[in-house]
Amino acid sequence: MGGVGDVVRDLPVALAAAGWQVSVATPSYGSLHKLPGAARIATVDIDFRGSVHPVDIWDIPDDDSGVKNIVFDHALFAQYGNGRIYHQDEASRPFASDANTFAFFCAVAAKWISARETRPDVVHLHDWHAAFYLLLANYAEQFASLRDIRTVFTIHNLSYQGTRPFRGDESSLEAWYPNLRPDFDKIVDPRYGDCVNPMASAIRLADRVSTVSPTYAGEICRPSNPDTGFIGGEGLEDDLIRARDGGRLYGILNGCYYDQPIGRRPGWQRLLGMIEAQLHAWQSEQPLNEAHELALRRLDALPKRRPSHLMTSIGRLVEQKATLLLHEFDDGSTPIGRIAEAAGPKSVIVVLGSGDRHLEARMLQVARQVPNLVFLQGYSEDLAAPLYRGGDLFLMPSSFEPCGISQMLAMRSAQPCVVHGVGGLKDTVEDGVTGFVFDGHSPDEQAGEFVSTTVRALDIRSNDPIAWQNVCQAAAARRFDWAAAAETTIETLYGEGNDR
Repeated sequence: MGGVGDVVRDLPVALAAAGWQVSVATPSYGSLHKLPGAARIATVDIDFRGSVHPVDIWDIPDDDSGVKNIVFDHALFAQYGNGRIYHQDEASRPFASDANTFAFFCAVAAKWISARETRPDVVHLHDWHAAFYLLLANYAEQFASLRDIRTVFTIHNLSYQGTRPFRGDESSLEAWYPNLRPDFDKIVDPRYGDCVNPMASAIRLADRVSTVSPTYAGEICRPSNPDTGFIGGEGLEDDLIRARDGGRLYGILNGCYYDQPIGRRPGWQRLLGMIEAQLHAWQSEQPLNEAHELALRRLDALPKRRPSHLMTSIGRLVEQKATLLLHEFDDGSTPIGRIAEAAGPKSVIVVLGSGDRHLEARMLQVARQVPNLVFLQGYSEDLAAPLYRGGDLFLMPSSFEPCGISQMLAMRSAQPCVVHGVGGLKDTVEDGVTGFVFDGHSPDEQAGEFVSTTVRALDIRSNDPIAWQNVCQAAAARRFDWAAAAETTIETLYGEGNDR
């Protein structure tokens, strides 16, 4: 689902449980308004790109959580296929298609909120996708009434900022909102003077700024340094320092729900059967996909008994998540290859994920060379759950990690994690107690420490079963509570004294 999706799904439920009336607004993506029980409650006309677009507003029934779900439906939200959120543009026009979608979404949100009889006390915006709302609320005369509503902006990942030109492109600020007269100093990208940076704009304009772990809130106030492998403010550190020094920046750790039983650990044969079924399903959609073919062949060659060690890794194959898995050492080897070799031929590593094409290709290349590596190119919630429950050791060597949910899900299932000591990983995993943490002063050193820390963990599992069980039990006992996150959100971001 991704970090933003997890928070937008789970935090509102915790806020509602704390007594707040919460509405969540999202685009329909061509499908959400078709959910059972959906009811169209209004139509609003939106000025966008010099034309008027009628947009249908749908109310989507929820369970007993108390959260109201609002969906905006228009053809622009499904122009690349129903249910598809993002579109991959050419490298010369990054974010172009997605920025069109979310600039329109923010215009709809501003119109919808301004037309409500009862105004919200707080508008909580997430990542650059929702940041254009702040430009409209602050600089569009038709939305002047929104300026007295408190705004909160949450940063989930500074690496994606949504930067687009001011003008001269069909995906530009002037093209979207031709009558907008903004303060350009408040919205300009700090590196490209001819571009609007929605992430930077929101940091400057919101009443409160938050991010999703305390450690990440500190990291983003420092400049990134590729030589040391440190990922920090990504060019926005000066804006974030001003927000911090002005008492507007907070780090609040995301949560995880623990209300459902974890269930029994799946047997090895059952797990293999589930993986095989998913691969066949993917193969029916992509019959020429080499990764699926290799994974099926690899399954056939795996031992029939449970491996001596089953290591798992679940996440999107993007630079943030995969760089240290696939780092190339001087001898041409990779961390994941060295770990597989050190663990022995009776061990298995299962990687579940997809993302950037070049990283998918690189992971496939490594999988061809490592016989005990199973690369599952795709994502499936039905497969992720048994992998969290069935694995022995979870590998999460993110180069940076604002919060992370995968390590929480693995820990919840009593699967200890090997993590890089950054961001939310540092805030959730305690080395030698609930998992294993590595560090390093350069990418090469970090990759080496990742290997040695994983080998250390496997050695404990093989030779000290009591110590290993203590780590597993401590991991499963840790609680990262959404109720606590909601309480902190209310106190620090929404302000005391707001009507509920």
